[in-house]
Amino acid sequence: MFDVFVVGGGPSGATAAIDLARSGHSVAMLDREGRIKPCGGAIPPRLIQDFDIPDEQLIAKVKTARMISPTGRRVDIPIENGYVGMVDRKDFDPFLRDRAEQAGATRLTGTFLRIERAGKRRWVVYRDKESGEECRVETRLVIGADGAKSRVAAQEIPGGTKTPLVFAYHEIIAAPTVANDLYDPERCDVIYDGAISPDFYGWVFPHGKSASVGMGTYVSDVNLKEATAALRAASGLADCETLRREGAPIPLKPLRFWDNARDVVLAGDAAGVVAPSSGEGIYYAMVGGQCAAAAASACLASGRITDLALARRLFMKEHKQVFKVLGAMQNAYYKSDMRRERFVSLCHDIDVQRLTFEAYMNKKLVKARPLAHLKIGFKNLRHLTGLVRETHI
Repeated sequence: MFDVFVVGGGPSGATAAIDLARSGHSVAMLDREGRIKPCGGAIPPRLIQDFDIPDEQLIAKVKTARMISPTGRRVDIPIENGYVGMVDRKDFDPFLRDRAEQAGATRLTGTFLRIERAGKRRWVVYRDKESGEECRVETRLVIGADGAKSRVAAQEIPGGTKTPLVFAYHEIIAAPTVANDLYDPERCDVIYDGAISPDFYGWVFPHGKSASVGMGTYVSDVNLKEATAALRAASGLADCETLRREGAPIPLKPLRFWDNARDVVLAGDAAGVVAPSSGEGIYYAMVGGQCAAAAASACLASGRITDLALARRLFMKEHKQVFKVLGAMQNAYYKSDMRRERFVSLCHDIDVQRLTFEAYMNKKLVKARPLAHLKIGFKNLRHLTGLVRETHI
């Protein structure tokens, strides 16, 4: 009999299990293992600090971001007074699962099947990876952190299958041994080009001795492997050895409900918390895990099922405005190559660069510089309306 059964052992589920175990609750954590989520692996300083990530988990430290437009315009944005850490999910996720187990969580390996109930009792039913048999574990509450297309959400949450999805695909390749103009082990490249992705972007992210090269799209008839091959060729990486190929859906919008007003609450991709525009998910997944753990802990202490709704309220109180702004930016600039070109042009502006990275690094909209915000608003309007004349660099 557990206080909480966490379905999923990625960053969100593992973080929820860690927090609950450290709070003295009995926790089970179920994960399939053996599956690596496609992910660029960027984590900001706030994540590293808030979640105590050791330096050995960082396989690269990025000092520059390069934006590349459909016509090949390049804008290099320095990351002032710091760096963005890079992790490989192949190693990062097991590290978090190990940390959860060390905190006291009971670790299970298998595939979630369903929740069974009888009166006030409930059991999570899963298929054990080793034996292949169905197992039943009794619990008081369930946290669904089993990713996009969550089985828990589909079975238990109103509208749990409604969130739109981008399909992401990347290839982990052996990185060039020598930096050149096309590849730098301390630089992330983000490619806004309809030939690579008609509605999202492509990326080249350094991972130390390897690199993540990939793209995402909502358009179902795009050939992801061909688009990634074209990206590798354009980035001078076509001849590099391919180490892994991975693909998975990524949610585009937070769900309206994160709990079933009974005994289940969602976290991470299962709740749809991936940042619009950037597709950033690790930080928000881990914060979502914290919020779900806080809601479950409150519910266990008070006996009020309504406390499960705290998970969504806590998350949105802190991040709703950021998601709203990023969503508006994606809607404004990702619709055509002409608009992508203007977006990259806007990134030349020093105010845009500073405020963007202040917001990214600290995960808050910066309100301390109203004049800069006003200037950016005017520049944004001029770019969208075409009043700015394009000059190609």
